[in-house]
Amino acid sequence: MAEETKSIEIKKETPLAEEKTERIRERRVYLPRTDIYETRDDLVLVMDLPGADEKSVDIMLEKNVLTIKAYPTFERPENYTLAYAEYGEGDFERSFALSDEIDREHIEARVKNGTLYLRLPKAGAAKPTKIEVKAG
Repeated sequence: MAEETKSIEIKKETPLAEEKTERIRERRVYLPRTDIYETRDDLVLVMDLPGADEKSVDIMLEKNVLTIKAYPTFERPENYTLAYAEYGEGDFERSFALSDEIDREHIEARVKNGTLYLRLPKAGAAKPTKIEVKAG
């Protein structure tokens, strides 16, 4: 008998214009590249945020919308003028709609070398469960 698995839904969220906060920084805002992995017990979101550290990342969960914003700082070497650039400087922002199957009380986040690791534990009902079959 095969185990039944249940998929947890995470959708990209585009907030309505009137719900967005006014921007006071005049920098570009980039959509960071993100991978999402699923294990038996949780989802792990891995997001590239070059130049960001734990002090420059804001994560909010409101009305089932998880919003991640990062405001990295970039240091230029003294006495140098930029001659050519392929990397754009700016902030990062991305939102996801979460299902009710995520345990909101135990979400964990850490940043290492400009990469955000966000662990979204599954609520008890969302975890696959093997049911033991007894004789008789």
